[in-house]
Amino acid sequence: MCHNRRPRRIAVPVFDGVRTLDVTGPLEVFDVARTLGCAYTVALYSWGTSRSVRCSSGLSFETLPAAELTPEIDTLLVPGGALLVSDGVPQDLQQLVRKHAPAARRVASVCAGAFALGAAGLLDGRRATTHWRHLDTFAVRHPMTVVERDSVYVRDGDLWTSAGVAAGIDLALALVADDHGSDVAQQIAKELVILGRRMEGHPQISVAARTPRPQHPELERLMATVNADPAGRYELDTVAAQLGLSARHLARIFKAQVGMSLRQYVHEVRLENAVGLVLAGESFHAASQRSGLRYGAQVRDYLAAHCARPVRAPELLVDSGGAEAVPVYPG
Repeated sequence: MCHNRRPRRIAVPVFDGVRTLDVTGPLEVFDVARTLGCAYTVALYSWGTSRSVRCSSGLSFETLPAAELTPEIDTLLVPGGALLVSDGVPQDLQQLVRKHAPAARRVASVCAGAFALGAAGLLDGRRATTHWRHLDTFAVRHPMTVVERDSVYVRDGDLWTSAGVAAGIDLALALVADDHGSDVAQQIAKELVILGRRMEGHPQISVAARTPRPQHPELERLMATVNADPAGRYELDTVAAQLGLSARHLARIFKAQVGMSLRQYVHEVRLENAVGLVLAGESFHAASQRSGLRYGAQVRDYLAAHCARPVRAPELLVDSGGAEAVPVYPG
């Protein structure tokens, strides 16, 4: 339950062509938070004479006039839409962000909403991210922004930006965790039946999602097994025997259909799993053991290269090298 009941007003400026889930994903998080006693109020605002906007999906939202948006807001949350990239950010939206961002305790964006923050001048000299498909365009359009390409969301002080669409849910959970603690955010994630909370430093696209699906059904089942149990043993000879294939044939078809060796795929899944455990609060060594990696230093070095914020694991960046190693795929 939320113990801090201080009211927090969240203002969401919306526009014709806004992405539906960019709006509804965070709203669902804050709605569940309210059932836990967190005092959030959320309102959608638009400009012009119409009191509704039409999403790119065809769904319509009822809105309040932007003129009624007062300075007493806690969070300004700007969703995205393809038109912010293709057509540019509407002047009305830029003006709204410039006017109300200084008074808000924090400003956040979902997906292409980062283009609105950038157009309003909020991201100069700051770290930010957006949907992976738009990263290059964003970098060209906003050269003064430090673009973080490998994180599902980025926090730079009072500015929060997130990757595409469903990442808005991760962002909203992070905002709630910042307000009321990780336990409350975890309870919301459980209520929404979210497989796992992604945190700053998690890649926008998981290993499983960015890896081609093999045509061979046995390879697909093998990859699913690795994803479900990263710490298992996956020596090439043993796996090949289980599949009724020669080790040489398995190595050849896996590389041909997946684009990498079995060894490389297992390592990337293990590393991703360990990173998630560290970001959730486990030590580097414990996370490595649970994920099938031999040394915590591998996880530490990955996070040092890909996560700009400090990661505080219990051993304070000191790898306990003397512990018993878990099974790893042999070199």
